[in-house]
Parts: sequence; C-alpha cells; structure tokens
Amino acid sequence: QVQLQESGGGSVQSGGSLKLSCAASGDTRCMAWFRQAPGKEREGVATISTTGGTTYYADSVKGRFTISQDNAKNTLYLQMNSLKPEDTAMYYCAADFDYLWSLCSARTIFKYWGQGTQVTVSS
Repeated sequence: QVQLQESGGGSVQSGGSLKLSCAASGDTRCMAWFRQAPGKEREGVATISTTGGTTYYADSVKGRFTISQDNAKNTLYLQMNSLKPEDTAMYYCAADFDYLWSLCSARTIFKYWGQGTQVTVSS
C-alpha cells in the first residue's frame, strides 16, 4: 500500500508559477499528475518513470510544466510556469508499478491516488 500526499496548490495570477509536491510513502515505478476541472473529465498532465526518468507531457502543458522526482525523498514534483486560467483544476498525484515505459506512459488508471490539491489561476 502506497499513500500519496499532494501539497503546493494555491491561487496565482495568469503568468505566474506554482510547484506541486507529492510525497509517497513507498517506492513506485510510474508516477503521474492528473487534473480535473469542474464539469470536465480528468486529464493526464504529465507522467514520469521513476526508474529511468523518462517523461511525457500533455500537449496543453508542454513547454510550461516540468515533472521531476527526488527518489531519495520519494517525492514527485510538478513545476508549473506561465500558468493560464484554463489550468485551474484540482491536481492529483498517481502512482503504479509499471517497469516498462510503454505501459507507464499509456496508463490512465493508476493503483494509487492522492487526495488532490487545488490550483486556481485568475486572469
């Protein structure tokens, strides 16, 4: 059983930055950030292989967001720059145990999820 706890959400103006953190209680192999805005479906934002560091980004955040990890701390990060009002959502951390990047990068259903942290971007 792996527990995930997000932090770092908040309210910023358009063009601002936030850094989200996700502390995991154990080792994982595949971690990701998702987001869900009111009335919209959950959207995958970024994925990382915690063993190889390979990353994937949704087109909507590519070039603005950076997913990273600190394996010594079992912590996942999401650096969000040039934030836009359309980035407003609840952001969730997710984790699973795929060793193969082909499986990890395609995963949309993860075994473990955090409670979420709210990000609000005002124009």
